Amino acid sequence: MTLVKFNNGQKNVVNPWFSDVFDSIINDSFVNDRFVNKVPAVNIAETENEFNIELATPGLKKEDFKISLDKNVLTVSAEKKTENVEEGKKYSKREYSYNSFVRSFTLPETADQSKIDAQYNDGVLKLGVAKKEEAKFQSREIAVK
Repeated sequence: MTLVKFNNGQKNVVNPWFSDVFDSIINDSFVNDRFVNKVPAVNIAETENEFNIELATPGLKKEDFKISLDKNVLTVSAEKKTENVEEGKKYSKREYSYNSFVRSFTLPETADQSKIDAQYNDGVLKLGVAKKEEAKFQSREIAVK
């Protein structure tokens, strides 16, 4: 049985073999994984009392994170290094994996920089930044005169 690859897009009609080889090199997962910028997705929400920042970071441990505050910039970074070695009969296979990212967030003037907490659970890093007392929404009733 022979498998035939049809190219409906007809990118390279003159020499289809060149196009297939070139596409396979560019679309190879080995090459793509090395060039993809791996930055975690972020959700930012504001409640009455604080700002909530959630980063999707599966596969990391809480020891992998470094969270720092410089003036009003909150920086979250992580670095993970893994090395897998498999010994076979007459060969050795080694795979290295270095994953790292840095995300920075500029905190508003209403944020209380002394009250920042972080929790890591089920692959999600949650940061809570409290608001200053004067920045919290205060409701009051206004009398009509």
